[in-house]
Amino acid sequence: MPVKRVGGQCKPNRDNWLNSPPKRRGVARYSHSEGAVARLTAKQGGTADFPSLGVRDVFFMMGESAIDMQTDSETLVRPQRPDRYDVKAVESRWQIEWERQHLYTVGSAKDLPKFYCLEQFPYPSGHLHMGHVRVYTLGDVVARYRRMNGYRVLHPMGWDAFGLPAENAAIKSGVAPRVSTMANIAYMKTQMRQMGLSFDWACEVTTSEPDYYRFTQELFLMFYERGLAYRKAGPVNWCPSCETVLANEQVEDGVCWRCEAPVTKRDLTQWYFKITDYAERLLQDLDGLDWPQDIVTQQRNWIGKSTGAEVVFKVPATQDAITVFTTRPDTLFGATYVVLAPEHPLVTRLIAGLPSEQAVNDFVARERVISDIERTAETSEKRGIFTGAYAVHPLTGAQVPIWVGNYVLADYGTGAVMGVPSHDERDFRFARQYHLPMVTVVRPPGQGGGDLEAPTEAYTGAGILVGSGEFSGLDSEAAKAAIAGRLQDKGLGGPRITYRMRDWLISRQRYWGAPIPIVHCPQCGIVPVPVSELPVRLPDEATFTGRGESPLAQDEQWVCTTCPHCGGAARRETDTMDTFVDSSWYYYRYTSSDSDRPFDARQVRYWMPVDEYVGGKEHAVLHLLYSRFFTKVLYDVGWVPTAEPFQRLLPQGMVVYRGKKMSKSKGNTLSPESIMNDWGADATRVFMLFAAPPEKDFEWKEAGVEGAYRFLQRVYRLAVRDLEPEDGKRAEADPIVRRLTARTAYKVSEDVNRRSFNTAVSALMELTNGLYQHWSDLSLEVRRQGLETLVVLLAPFAPHLADELWHELGHQESVHREPWPGYDAKLLVDPEVEVAVQINGKVRFKMTVSAELDADGLGAQALADSRMAHYVEDRQLVKLVAVPGRLVNVVVR
Repeated sequence: MPVKRVGGQCKPNRDNWLNSPPKRRGVARYSHSEGAVARLTAKQGGTADFPSLGVRDVFFMMGESAIDMQTDSETLVRPQRPDRYDVKAVESRWQIEWERQHLYTVGSAKDLPKFYCLEQFPYPSGHLHMGHVRVYTLGDVVARYRRMNGYRVLHPMGWDAFGLPAENAAIKSGVAPRVSTMANIAYMKTQMRQMGLSFDWACEVTTSEPDYYRFTQELFLMFYERGLAYRKAGPVNWCPSCETVLANEQVEDGVCWRCEAPVTKRDLTQWYFKITDYAERLLQDLDGLDWPQDIVTQQRNWIGKSTGAEVVFKVPATQDAITVFTTRPDTLFGATYVVLAPEHPLVTRLIAGLPSEQAVNDFVARERVISDIERTAETSEKRGIFTGAYAVHPLTGAQVPIWVGNYVLADYGTGAVMGVPSHDERDFRFARQYHLPMVTVVRPPGQGGGDLEAPTEAYTGAGILVGSGEFSGLDSEAAKAAIAGRLQDKGLGGPRITYRMRDWLISRQRYWGAPIPIVHCPQCGIVPVPVSELPVRLPDEATFTGRGESPLAQDEQWVCTTCPHCGGAARRETDTMDTFVDSSWYYYRYTSSDSDRPFDARQVRYWMPVDEYVGGKEHAVLHLLYSRFFTKVLYDVGWVPTAEPFQRLLPQGMVVYRGKKMSKSKGNTLSPESIMNDWGADATRVFMLFAAPPEKDFEWKEAGVEGAYRFLQRVYRLAVRDLEPEDGKRAEADPIVRRLTARTAYKVSEDVNRRSFNTAVSALMELTNGLYQHWSDLSLEVRRQGLETLVVLLAPFAPHLADELWHELGHQESVHREPWPGYDAKLLVDPEVEVAVQINGKVRFKMTVSAELDADGLGAQALADSRMAHYVEDRQLVKLVAVPGRLVNVVVR
């Protein structure tokens, strides 16, 4: 039966042609029946007979060396493989095939253990960069590995689509944020498919779509009902470039985390989430997480728990009180002044009508525009001004001058500090600069008595109290408790625990965000929008100027509404929510993205918590802290089963190019699709995994990805070799390669489990080298076992090539449905080991012995070694110590 060429491909004219599509151009799959004998006729002449080995798949390629094969039962074509594979054709074909098979859709087999693998979803503000490629490759390896190990894996992807970039693009180009966002999503999804990522796209979410942000708004209302969402006026971080408010966590080194413009202060009425109510739980629950220690430390430091005392200084002139917090109440008798932050609300009242009023107002105006980082830096000048007002010391009754100082922040602590210059370095410098009194009240341990001289530097350690009334003679620790107790008895303070973390400011003066579902009614005040009326939709059109109020505030048609309570005229809240609100719960939505509730409780109980969360270290405080807070609130209301969202965290370092982090602003980015077009997605993935451990930064080098490409081509050439050994060849290397194959399976498994992907790739390279080295001395069985193990182990790292080779080896199912290779533990142990033989403490020779040799046998073999005689001749054996597998020590004299 002749082979016919159809449409540039080869297709046997048979009814039992397998209906699966060809695996590559010019390649077809055909089953040939048992007992058939194929006769090969090459174009160049010559024939050969090939007896069938049974029902199996045969792959063939037509080209310049095309051949016809006549059999007594069918037509067959024998492979004529090139020495390298067409990367683009292979990868494109398998991407299409995986989608056709819905290979990565979550199955329904709930009897399998679950594994929720999640990578942080991207802002669709442009195109993916190499940093995205790295994080998604890391997560993809984990997801593929878990599937092959028998887990039911949820591996979703979506889009953190709200935010400033889309709105800024609208200001520059006039393209509406939704239009540019959806176009970017389409492009980025194409990039992800080109990378061969095993996402289940049926779970996809987009936070800027009404069917998502309606539930973000519902969660806001739930927070509001529980007293966790509130509105207040006060100084806030303001980015003059983005023209929006920033949370404290979004100010990095005094500049905006997004645009790097210097951040200033502005008084505004804003919405907050009361994250401080959860400070202690957020701190304590870090202990149960499988997170890198540096991430845990960053969160601990940000939460910033401090134990000490609250101290109240009354101000008789205005009938006010200034509250300060101190971790050193034992130094209270050394307080000689009080300092307020420039933004402190008491400043205006304290100076009203005083001669210092204008000077203080001028000082406050100057200092408020300077960033918090600048004001509090160790190298910054500590500036201040006396208000002209006095407070009363709570225990001595002495008058204490009230100052305003630039180093005190309104949103840190109480916005006021007591100055104890003898026992605080910052206070010491401030007091010396402004000639304020210094009083020593803590003497270092072991220092004798006598008159106390004016200090030449601050003593900040613990010691024995002096000059502290009835508390003199106590050590610092005892004094802390005693003085805090006395303050509590007098109603002027007492023991207190505080946290550095402030409440989460969520208001943004922007259009492209989830509208806050609140109505302001002249009669009823603040009124929440009923859940039944959600979503409060963004208007389809808006005017973007980049200046002044939010575009929403300028849309009177959208702003004007009716009060849900009284039905009267009212106005909508025009602030939108911080985009970190959207990303604080998206991982729940993935579990049931088609639900008519925020998420299906049954699915959340099954899938949560996330088993592995992959993302950048830059989110150690922002996103991770907010997500933990959200989860604890949802846990408290009974919506979710666990109090933590992410059990294990896999952070990754940056991709560096030409010595700097890849960044559009630095002009040193590389196009992922360009790299993949040149070298292939598999080579790009393998290089990123091999170049450095996940948590480390690594330098992008063209030579590195080229090396990965060459390695994969080498694997391909090995896998398409003829498996049949040459006649007369002995399988002398079978034991060596069996052990190497088992050890590679063990090592790759262990390395992936501990996320050491670079050493896993190295092990695959070693197995490839071993197969090449011993190929001619291997049996058919060991060749096949070694090749198939290599291909299956390679599958999470280079998924396209692995599937290609798996089919080349005669398998019909995808390699990604294969179970992960096991191994014989006995093969992990060398049958022979080398041991050192010491004589009188010096190594004299080494010998190779059986690994199973016990101490007696090892000692006997050492004594019987011909080399031993030279050292023990005419000497007396005093002692022999044999350590199996390691050494023999002989003592003679």
